[in-house]
Amino acid sequence: MRISLIKSNKDTESFLLAKGLGMKVVELEDNEDVDNQISKLIQNNYKNIILTSEIAGFSEDIIKKYKNDDNIKIFITPNKRRQ
Repeated sequence: MRISLIKSNKDTESFLLAKGLGMKVVELEDNEDVDNQISKLIQNNYKNIILTSEIAGFSEDIIKKYKNDDNIKIFITPNKRRQ
């Protein structure tokens, strides 16, 4: 099972444990690039993708493309960045 996590590069607190355990954590410079990044991960056989809620808000494809896809699981988690 391949898992990847996506967050903003400005978010320095989310997914620290996952990164420390060697999981793939993608840090986006431009949050609006999230749909392109999800597509790249899926092409590289990542079937479980976890996004911070901040990043998920920039995606137009999450619900449209992947809601009914049984092979791709996308999870949204609150980001840990303090406001």
